[in-house]
Amino acid sequence: MKVARLPDELPAAERAVALGSFDGVHVGHRRVLETAQEAGLTTTVVTFWPHPRTVLGNRVEVLTTLERRLELLSDLGLDEALVVEFTVEVAKLEPREFAESLLGRIGARVIAVGENFRFGRGAAGTPALLGELGFDVRPVALVGDVSSTRVRQLLREGRVGDAAKLLGRPAEVEGLVVLGDQRGGTLGYPTANLDAPPDLIVPAYGIYAGYALGHRAAVSIGVNPHYGGSERRIEPFLLDFDGELYGKRLVVELWQRLREERAFESEADLVRQIADDVEATRLAERPV
Repeated sequence: MKVARLPDELPAAERAVALGSFDGVHVGHRRVLETAQEAGLTTTVVTFWPHPRTVLGNRVEVLTTLERRLELLSDLGLDEALVVEFTVEVAKLEPREFAESLLGRIGARVIAVGENFRFGRGAAGTPALLGELGFDVRPVALVGDVSSTRVRQLLREGRVGDAAKLLGRPAEVEGLVVLGDQRGGTLGYPTANLDAPPDLIVPAYGIYAGYALGHRAAVSIGVNPHYGGSERRIEPFLLDFDGELYGKRLVVELWQRLREERAFESEADLVRQIADDVEATRLAERPV
């Protein structure tokens, strides 16, 4: 998938455009993307970074980094992605100006959007307005209770299985592997320590069964209360893995929340519980 940051980086063509933020690339987003692909033209997803709501002064915990979003879009077979840098100036554009200066400029003929999509100054732009401007607009109905907001809520509750149903794939955490306390290795379970981007949502604290790099992973998210920790850590232990991970970006699927994190009477009790968590991870099933 070709990725452009400016409209002029795209070659001249008639395009079917899927328009939206696509945070999480959930099953509702996929309906929009499929609608654009069905037009039979060059399929281009026009997406925004950073999240528009953050530019307007709201805090948003995104479901995916931009890098991961583009990977997911590429996996769906899109031809191109245009990443629009969302700024205060872009937010102030009148809907007609936004459509003509961006969509018209890249040769958009068909535009697929969610039926509730709004754009331009004061969120005054609608799918109907795009139709009035001469685009072949194909609004896509919402899919039940599926939304990025609902997925965030489920993740904050640790309900990764329910979130997976809305995403159409397992929920994930990601980050760079950095040096941690190295305590897991002394217990016989060496973990990677993930430095997650500050704006990326991280599910409720607890122990999860998951998957990364072709290996099942027992994942601890929390503050290590047994050792009196206060800083959040994301620590996957990759089962049957032997290799170096420091400095690498790691995307970890979360399949099932096994339990809450807690302190133990002794380190021996902790090790026994970790062994149980590892065994539960071996038995866990991918949610979708």
